[in-house]
Amino acid sequence: MEAIESIKHLSDEILVERIVSNNNTMLYAVLYDRYSKVVYNKCLSFSKNNVEAEDLTQEIFINLFVKLSTFKGNSKFFTWLYAFTYNYCVNYVNRNNSKKIENKAVPIDDYDYLIVETDDESLFQIKVDILKNALDLISPEDKMILLLKYQDDISIKELSKILQIGESAVKMRLKRAKASVVKVYKEKF
Repeated sequence: MEAIESIKHLSDEILVERIVSNNNTMLYAVLYDRYSKVVYNKCLSFSKNNVEAEDLTQEIFINLFVKLSTFKGNSKFFTWLYAFTYNYCVNYVNRNNSKKIENKAVPIDDYDYLIVETDDESLFQIKVDILKNALDLISPEDKMILLLKYQDDISIKELSKILQIGESAVKMRLKRAKASVVKVYKEKF
């Protein structure tokens, strides 16, 4: 029992090093326990479905175990895991994009309520829905950086570590991503 308790107090980076060196699944279970809820929540934000989010979480941790040796310690493990999860979810969305668009299609008749309701909250919801639709139409990379920055409130410095690029490059990518959303908005909405 003492061995398990001492393992739980190891840093992520030491755990990863030990897992990679001897493929110890008990050590990997500690990482899973630490981060499965965070990964699940991020998956849920992409899939909007509990079952899909659970499946994605399991897929991510299976793939993570295989790819764990690629963690080089250039950033905190959590930052690396977050980027890994985000990339996996973006790829998931790309693979299932046509299915998701088809499932979310709403018949024109269902928009009648927009004409009747004129309170501020309804107008705000329309703007949010339009923004979500615009984000779905830009590149996954642009969507990812915008969501990391504005939805998850990740700093420029952390984005620099996650993306492994300089801070000025992060700022430029954010600027381009915002421009993409504005362009799509003007063209489509």
